[in-house]
Amino acid sequence: MATLSSPPPPVTQNPDIRYLGRLLGDVIRAYGGDRLYRQTEYIRSASVDRARGLHGADVVDTGLEALSLDDTLSFVRGFMLFSMLANLAEDRQGVAADPDADVASAIERLEAHGIGRDAVLALLNHSLIVPVLTAHPTEVRRKSMIDHKNRIADLMALKDAGRDETEDGENLDEAIARQIALLWQTRPLRRQKLFVQDEIDNVLTYFRDVFLPVLPALYARWERVLGVRPPSFLRVGNWIGGDRDGNPFVQAPQLRSALGRGCEAAIAYYLEAVHALGAELSLSTELAHVPEAVLDLAEGSGDNSPSRGDEPYRRALSGIYARLAATYRELVGKEPPRPSRLSGEPYAQPGDLRRDLVTVAQGLASEGDGALATGGALGRLIRAVETFGFHLATLDMRQNSDVHERVVAEMLKVAGVEADYAALDEKARVALLRAELASNRPLGSRFSEYSEETASELAIVQAAAEAHETYGPACISHYIISKAESVSDLLEVNLLLKEAGLWRAGKDGGPARAAIMAVPLFETIADLEAAPGIMAAYFGLPEIAGVVRERGHQEVMIGYSDSNKDGGYITSTWGLYQASKALAPVFEDAGTAMQLFHGRGGAVGRGGGSSFAAIQAQPRGTVQGRIRITEQGEVIAAKFGTRDVAMTNLEAMTSATLLASLEPEGISDKDAARFAGAMDELSKTAFAAYRDLVYGTEGFKEFFRQLTPIQEISGLKIGSRPASRTKSTRIEDLRAIPWVFSWSQARVMLPGWYGMGQAFEAFEDKALLADMAQSWSFLKSALANLEMVLAKSDLGIAAHYLPLVEDQTAGGAIFERIREGWQLTHDGLLAATGQSRLLEKNPKLDESIRLRLPYIEPLNLLQVELMKRHRGGEDDPRIKEGIELSINAIATALRNSG
Repeated sequence: MATLSSPPPPVTQNPDIRYLGRLLGDVIRAYGGDRLYRQTEYIRSASVDRARGLHGADVVDTGLEALSLDDTLSFVRGFMLFSMLANLAEDRQGVAADPDADVASAIERLEAHGIGRDAVLALLNHSLIVPVLTAHPTEVRRKSMIDHKNRIADLMALKDAGRDETEDGENLDEAIARQIALLWQTRPLRRQKLFVQDEIDNVLTYFRDVFLPVLPALYARWERVLGVRPPSFLRVGNWIGGDRDGNPFVQAPQLRSALGRGCEAAIAYYLEAVHALGAELSLSTELAHVPEAVLDLAEGSGDNSPSRGDEPYRRALSGIYARLAATYRELVGKEPPRPSRLSGEPYAQPGDLRRDLVTVAQGLASEGDGALATGGALGRLIRAVETFGFHLATLDMRQNSDVHERVVAEMLKVAGVEADYAALDEKARVALLRAELASNRPLGSRFSEYSEETASELAIVQAAAEAHETYGPACISHYIISKAESVSDLLEVNLLLKEAGLWRAGKDGGPARAAIMAVPLFETIADLEAAPGIMAAYFGLPEIAGVVRERGHQEVMIGYSDSNKDGGYITSTWGLYQASKALAPVFEDAGTAMQLFHGRGGAVGRGGGSSFAAIQAQPRGTVQGRIRITEQGEVIAAKFGTRDVAMTNLEAMTSATLLASLEPEGISDKDAARFAGAMDELSKTAFAAYRDLVYGTEGFKEFFRQLTPIQEISGLKIGSRPASRTKSTRIEDLRAIPWVFSWSQARVMLPGWYGMGQAFEAFEDKALLADMAQSWSFLKSALANLEMVLAKSDLGIAAHYLPLVEDQTAGGAIFERIREGWQLTHDGLLAATGQSRLLEKNPKLDESIRLRLPYIEPLNLLQVELMKRHRGGEDDPRIKEGIELSINAIATALRNSG
C-alpha cells in the first residue's frame, strides 16, 4: 500500500532564475515573435498548474497540439534555454554544493576527533587526488552553447559586485540580454559527428582556462589553512586520446595530438606568466640587496639591455623566458606566440624550470619580511609547473583485454614462440608470459607482417615510449585494462609495454621496472567478486612484487556503469564497497599502498551523485589519501565549467578524501558486521528482482528499445564512439551510457532504483533498516542518490511512451511490473528514512527538481509524438531534428542524466 505523503511546500524561484527567465522571455518575443511567446507562455503556465495540482488543471488544454513543426522546434529550444539558465542560477546559489565541503571544515572535524594537522600533512605527503576527464558521450550541448552560458555567468558576477557596466562600458543588463539572444540564435545541435580531435580540443579548454589557474589558487588557499606549503597532491588526468576501448578512431596519431596540444597549452601559460612577472619585478640593485644566485641568473640570461642594467630580476626572467621559448619550439614544433629576442637552451625537464623560478623566489625572500616571495603570481607559477609539468594532464591508455589477447597471440605466433596462445589455459599463459617478461629481447620485429589491429596496438605503445622521452614519465603512467578477468590479462599489457622498452626485466637479481602501470578494470559483479583473488595472485609473482615495491603503490579501477547494468543499482553499489574492502588486506599483505580508480558517470545508474558523500562513504582503510575518479560528459561542464564552480568541486573532492582517509568509522565493529549482513540480504533480493526483469523477462529487450529513444540517441552527434561494442542488440553488449541515458529520457530511470523496492519489502527487520539509513555513511549516500532518481522519475509521463511498444499486451505487463517496483521503492525508502515525502530532508534539491518538472513534461509529450511520427515512416527532417532537440532539452533539465 502506498504511504501517505505530506504536501510539499510551494516552489519559490531564486531571484536569478526570475531575472534570467524574464530576459529569455523578452528575447523569445523579440526574435521569435509575439505568437511564439504567447504559445510558450500558455504551455508553461498550464504545465505549472498541473504540477501544482490546481483543480481542473489536468483537463486544461496543454497547448501542444496547436504547435506546428516549426513552432515545436522553437518551443523546445526555449524550454531548453530556460533549463540551462536555471542550472546557471542554481550553480551560482550553490544549490548543488555540499555544505562544509572544504579543507578548513575537514580539518576542524578531524581535530574534533583528536586528529591534528601533523596527521593531515603526513597523509598529504604521499597522497594523490586526480579527477580524470573522459570523452564518454553524455554531453548533448554544443561547446558554443556552454561558452555563451559561461559568459552570462561572468556578467552575473559583475552584477554581484554592484557593477552596472562591463569593463568595456556596456550596460550589464543589455550585455546579459545580448548573450541570451546569441544563445537563442545559436544552433544547439551538432550537424557533424564529433571526431577524436574535436574531443581533444574541447577538453583542452577546461585544462587551459580552468585547471591551470584554479589549482595554484587552491593550493595557495590550503597553504594558508595548513600553515605550511603542502606537496602537489591534486593533479588532473585525461582519457581523451588514450582511451581506445571500443573506439577504433583512437590510435597513435591521436595520442600524440592529445599530449602535444597539452604541452603547447602548458608552456604557453608559463610564458605568459613569466612575461607578466618580468613587468612586475622591477627591483633595482640600487634599492634592494640581490643574492648572488639571482645575479648569476641575470648575467647568464643574455639580456644586456642598458635600461635594465640595475634590474637583475627582470634580466633573470628574460633568460627564463628565452629558455621556455626554446622549450616551446623544441616540444611543440613552432614559434611561441611571443618569441624571445634572446637565445637560450631548452629546459630538459620541468624541474629545471622550477629550480630557476625558486631561485628568483628565494632572492625575493632574502630581504624584509619575505612578503614579495610568499604567494603571488610567482608562487602560483611555481605551483603550476610542479603540478602540470610540460605535459599538462596525465594521459591514461585504455584497451579491452580481448584485444590484448589477440595481439599477443599473433605476436607469439609470428615469432614462432607459441602457435595457439588462445588455446592455452590460464596457468600455461602465465608461465609463457612470465618467461617472455624475464628477457629484454623484443618479441616483435619491424620486418614481420602483422594484422592492422596488432600494428595499431604496437604503434600506440611505441608512441607512449616516445612521449616519455619527450615530455617525461608523468605524461602517461597508467594503462587501464577493460574486462580484466585474470592475471594473464595484466601480464599481456606488460608484454606489450616491453616491446617499446616501457617494461625492463631486472638485471643481476634486481627488480624489473615498469614505466607505465598495468591497471585492471573490474566491471561486472563477477569481476568485482574475483578482484581480490586476481590481485593476490598478481602480487604473488616475484617480478611483479618487485615492480610494485619499487613504485610504492598499485592502482585498481572499479567500474560503476557495467556493474550496475549487470546487477542493478544497490547490488552494484554494495559490490563495489565489498570489493574495495576485500582488496585492502591483499594490498597490505603485499606491502604496497592501494590506489582505487572509481569509474563513475553522471547518472546515479553510472555512479553519479555527490562525490563528497560518495568518497566519505568508502570503506575505512581503502582511500589512504589516494583516489582517482572519472568525470565525463555533462558532468565536466557542471563541475568545472567556471573557475568558481571548479574550485568548489575540487575542494569538496579533496576534503572528502581527507575525511575518508583519517576520520574514524562512524559505527562500531559490531554494527558494521550487522549492517554488512543486512546489506548482503538486501543486495541478494534486489539482484534477483533486477536480473529477473532485465535478463529473465521474455521480450524485455524489445520493450526497452521501443519504449525509450535508444534508437534516436544512437544517432546523436555527441561522441566519437559507437553506442554498442558490437553489432549485437543484446543488452549485455550495449554500452552503459545509452542504457542509462535512454531510461532517463523516458523518465523511468530504471537503472537507478529497480530492485531496491523488492529488497525493502522482503527485509523483515525494518528497525534495523532505519538504523542503517540513519547512521551508516555507505547506505545514507546510496539512498540519497536513489531518492534523487525517484524524484526525477515520473511513471505517469513514462506511460505516454507505452504506445510506442509494438506488443501492447507484453509491454503493458512489463510496464506494470516497473510501476509496482517504483512504488515499492518509493514507500520503502520513505519508511527507512523517516520521511513523509521524497526529499523532505533535502529542501534545496527538492525545490530545484520541482522547479524544472513543469518544463520537462511538455518536452516528454512532444518527444513521444515526434517519435511516433518518425517511427511511423514520416521523413520530414524537422521531425528528426525535433526529437534530437527534445533529447537535448530533457537532458539539460535533468542535469545528471548520462
